[in-house]
Amino acid sequence: MPRIVIENLRNLSIYSEDTDRKVIEIIHENGTDWMHACGKKGRCTTCKMIVVRGMENLSPETERELVYRSQNRLRSNERLSCQSQVLKDELIIRVADVNKLPHIDYTK
Repeated sequence: MPRIVIENLRNLSIYSEDTDRKVIEIIHENGTDWMHACGKKGRCTTCKMIVVRGMENLSPETERELVYRSQNRLRSNERLSCQSQVLKDELIIRVADVNKLPHIDYTK
């Protein structure tokens, strides 16, 4: 069963048997807020996640992610949580500083 760990949210662990769901959907369904401005459509980068480990466990990059990467709006260790699926094993991520929500107490 795939697991998402959000490091700077006190190593919050989220398990999901459903590999057809986007990372952001799994996070939201777990009751955790995650920024997104375009309605999870891949039209912005506000939902980006920093991938600490497990990039190989994600679905391939989408066309939208490749566009943002070519514009230097996504670094090599970043993916859009609205475009990515965890296919297997474990994904360890962090919320980027620019995408932190003001009402959440993040850890280092």
